[in-house]
Amino acid sequence: MPAKSQSAPSVAVVGVGNTRYGLMPEYDAYDLGVIALKQALDDANLSIDSIDGLILSRVPDYQRFAEMCGMNPNYTMTTPGHGRFAGICVQTAVAVLQAGLAKTVALVYGNNGKSAGQRYGGDTDSYGSGGAGFWFPYGMTSPGAFHALMMQSHMTRYGTTAEQLAHIPMAFRYHASLNPQAVMRQTFDLDTYMDARYICEPLRLLDYCLINDGGVALILTTEDRARDGPKKPVFIRSMAQRSAFVDSTFPPKDFWYEPMRSAAAETFASIDVNQSDMDALMIYDNFSPTVLFSLEGFGYCNAGEGGAFIESGQLRLGGNFPTNTSGGHLSESYMQGWALQLEAVRQIRGSCGERQVKDARHVHYMAAAPVITSIVYGEEP
Repeated sequence: MPAKSQSAPSVAVVGVGNTRYGLMPEYDAYDLGVIALKQALDDANLSIDSIDGLILSRVPDYQRFAEMCGMNPNYTMTTPGHGRFAGICVQTAVAVLQAGLAKTVALVYGNNGKSAGQRYGGDTDSYGSGGAGFWFPYGMTSPGAFHALMMQSHMTRYGTTAEQLAHIPMAFRYHASLNPQAVMRQTFDLDTYMDARYICEPLRLLDYCLINDGGVALILTTEDRARDGPKKPVFIRSMAQRSAFVDSTFPPKDFWYEPMRSAAAETFASIDVNQSDMDALMIYDNFSPTVLFSLEGFGYCNAGEGGAFIESGQLRLGGNFPTNTSGGHLSESYMQGWALQLEAVRQIRGSCGERQVKDARHVHYMAAAPVITSIVYGEEP
């Protein structure tokens, strides 16, 4: 986020909420969103009448949702459920608040994908963008195959090993074991990882995210209002976004490094902290390799050094950069980036219990995809 003008207010998260995660056929996406929003309103000690901005993701219809909640917001938007939109929606809410289009914005995500039998990839894919259809005749019929090809390239170019990659899902599963809300809490060792079946070589079962039902909500407002809330406000200190759409139906040869480096440079240019000052990282982890690419692209280690960096224990609680302390998509649940926003807020609030990072003051959320998003959360503006 470029240095804001003197008149642009700082923005903070004042309420967060989520449903449980798992198989919940009794609820649709609207229900899950409503439950999460009620949790966030209670967390912020606000009524529904306090919300004058509404941003929805994956919930099918904004009008129906608002009617269900009894809302008439001044600003309304709905987005596709693609995971990149978690960061985009937070950034949009900040822009809306700073522009004065709303005073308090609710961001709501509802996903009943598991109960609805959602499939990602293949000829029955009813959710993806269809951009990868070029690859289907050659067997590249899923997002996992796309990322597997990228990982094969990284291994060939830099000598990264499967044993090194294993430390990503192993670390996140350990964190999930400390999180009562996580769907998968049983820890596993390197042998278990290596024995897991391939889905698309070199990616094994434990490298894939977990499709589940669930809802997530955040409430954002300006600093003057945030200071009056019952919970510690968590500020959006800086943010940036880049895209990589040209040739995006093909796995990128540079693993999205160029746009990630640009987003990182903008993110840290306007604040008094950098990568070394981050107390925890929240990295979009639809597949294990995405974490590796993000660490290298956003400057936490050099290109090609991610394998050794991860293997050294940097991502585990107690390491220099505890990452996805909730368990992330690989072990908590695949909430497409949304639950990672909640974990960032809760870490800075100091409310994560056994998985709490001591004295967490800054958390960096990052997502590597054809839309790259970067957000630094902090305890002060």
